[in-house]
Amino acid sequence: MGFGGPIGLIVVGLVLSFAFTEQQVGPLRVTALGWILVLAGALWLVLTIIQQNTKRRHTTTATTTDAAGRQASTQRTTESDPPPPPAV
Repeated sequence: MGFGGPIGLIVVGLVLSFAFTEQQVGPLRVTALGWILVLAGALWLVLTIIQQNTKRRHTTTATTTDAAGRQASTQRTTESDPPPPPAV
């Protein structure tokens, strides 16, 4: 997920909000639709930023048994950065 979708949605919403005055499509005002798109784009942008800034955690557990039948478990946790966003 990149940043282009949410920024585009915010731009379209701002154009609808500021370019049209008192235009209605059925029961819906175009300016209200524009502000809804701005809020949706802002929420999408925040979620994208949160997702890309989280570390990924992977836990591996290994159990070994010796000749006497005793078991030992070892656990290893690795953290890695998320992959970079795709190049546009």
